[in-house]
Amino acid sequence: MRREQRPEVVVITGASAGIGRAVAREFAAHGARIGLLARGEAGLQGAKHDVEALGGQAMAIPTDIADYEEVERAAETVEQAFGPIDIWINDGFVTVFAEFTAITPAEYRRVTEVTYLGFVHGTLAALKRMLPRDHGHIVQVGSALGYVSIPLQSAYCGAKHAILGFSNSVRIELMHHHSNVSLSVAHLPAVNTPQFTWGRDKLPYLPQPVPPIYAPEVVARGIYWLAHQRKKRELWIGLASVRSILGAKFAPGLTQRYLARVGYRSQMRDQPNVGDRSDNLSYPLDATRDYGAHGVFDAQERRGSPQLWVAEHKGLLALTCAAAGLASAAGIALAAGAFPRRD
Repeated sequence: MRREQRPEVVVITGASAGIGRAVAREFAAHGARIGLLARGEAGLQGAKHDVEALGGQAMAIPTDIADYEEVERAAETVEQAFGPIDIWINDGFVTVFAEFTAITPAEYRRVTEVTYLGFVHGTLAALKRMLPRDHGHIVQVGSALGYVSIPLQSAYCGAKHAILGFSNSVRIELMHHHSNVSLSVAHLPAVNTPQFTWGRDKLPYLPQPVPPIYAPEVVARGIYWLAHQRKKRELWIGLASVRSILGAKFAPGLTQRYLARVGYRSQMRDQPNVGDRSDNLSYPLDATRDYGAHGVFDAQERRGSPQLWVAEHKGLLALTCAAAGLASAAGIALAAGAFPRRD
């Protein structure tokens, strides 16, 4: 059991920008002690400032999650400073926007090492500490693209599919051992993050998330909630994620034909790609500049998700429906004279 007399200790990879940055703020607002892991020094310092301004405590630890030894050292540093880790959130990634045949083997290897093996490394470091204590929760920040693949993102989709597969396997092993350590996966929709500014891009036009686009704070609230639901295996965030995942499950052929028709254009803006943009595949772009949580699509983003609210309040809704049903039944019985009337 988590000791309520101390703040939660949380580790977040990819914490310098985007979703990881928004998640750090969400935990900070609840007073957590947070280990912030990422490569970019300026982004990490910005995240640390955010956390402390919101009432939390933070350590900024420059870490390339593709290197297990760096992840392990970061985990040890966090525990020495803050105590036992309660929650570990894997979020860091890199990507390449391009057709499969335009991606080099070296680029594919780098995306896989960060976006897939980075989650493996984080999970290993977390379990090394959580299993002996029989306490802890790991959240994998996945994507609807872990179920339904889209064109121009084969490296990213492959990594997200792999994350889902290995996470399910690890969860079953935890169940086999009756462990109190739990593991969940959050499947995200398109989110307004710097990903589309600093991902490696070989498209004729600048990339964009497939609309509808959600604010990172919406996703962060869902991830915070999921991190405190020990028995929840997955959380689908946003109606767009629900539609995509169900389409891939029940109409895969139709879904793929639809994406073949619209999947290219929906991922590109009207601005031509002049080919002189820097990217963060090998080196962090936020080493000297803090990009924050948001990308360049603030005017288009959705700042709420009714679907997420429903997912988080299923128990309350079930009780409300049951109460409404009982009230309705009682009303019908009264109207029919089933109960004696007092005049």
